[in-house]
Amino acid sequence: MTGTGTGAVQAPPSRTVTGWSGDADYFSFPEHHEFRPEPVVDVLRGRRAGVIFRGMVARDVCAELAARFWDSPDRERRSTEAPSYHLGAYHYHKTTEHYLDESERGAAALDKVLDLPDDPLTTFYTGLAEELAPEGVDVRLARHHGRTASRGLLRSWHGDGRYALDPHEDRSQCTEPRQADFEIQRVVDHEVCALNICLEKGDGGRLLVWNIQPDDASKRRMGLHHTGSPYPTRTLDGIECRWIDVHPGDVYVFNGSHVHAVEPNSDPGTRRTTLAGIFGFIDDGTVVSWT
Repeated sequence: MTGTGTGAVQAPPSRTVTGWSGDADYFSFPEHHEFRPEPVVDVLRGRRAGVIFRGMVARDVCAELAARFWDSPDRERRSTEAPSYHLGAYHYHKTTEHYLDESERGAAALDKVLDLPDDPLTTFYTGLAEELAPEGVDVRLARHHGRTASRGLLRSWHGDGRYALDPHEDRSQCTEPRQADFEIQRVVDHEVCALNICLEKGDGGRLLVWNIQPDDASKRRMGLHHTGSPYPTRTLDGIECRWIDVHPGDVYVFNGSHVHAVEPNSDPGTRRTTLAGIFGFIDDGTVVSWT
């Protein structure tokens, strides 16, 4: 179940968006200055909303990854849903086969960009796997009939409205009917965790997280049950929220079942580029990741 933090409280029913909200101990984002997988497990197990690792990735590694992304001939432009440039595959609103086809086609280009001794994706997931191994938990890429999900997604949002990325949550997209055969749908019985590695960012570009995991009634009422996006800002009025500033090299993990958004950069000439993924338990002994 999502929202398993202790001391949970229910959001007042008068709000347009109703659902689960956590108490002060849960709805917090502790900061660390070196990578420690233990706090990530707290997010995975629903004990904390998020965690931030400041400066986990060296600035020169961030700059090199960002440069390789923007120089890649395989970089694509996404003009629908959330406008962005990206390298890697989105599972959003696709059939399982379509997503895995795109994952396979983009694997070589993604591997070429990430081919560094200090690849932060490998560092993160290796550390998480080592932390969970004594509990008998396997950490791996999501798979289907011998095919695997993309291991990462490089992206740069360029929405020019109030948000570069509108308020949304990641749990609903994991119920896409056309992916009913994909094992990632079992994550909705646990916690859907978002991983973001900041590579470059100008002024602004903060993450905004609301202390609400919308219930099915809200999602169905707004027609967002299988998409989770976008939640009109007015429907979130009065709900506790947290602004999180991030800088190149910062790695942040949070419970993606919470409504969240991305602020645009205040200088239109600058870019906000991240390396991202989604992960979560599908059963007591398995954590899978995808994009």
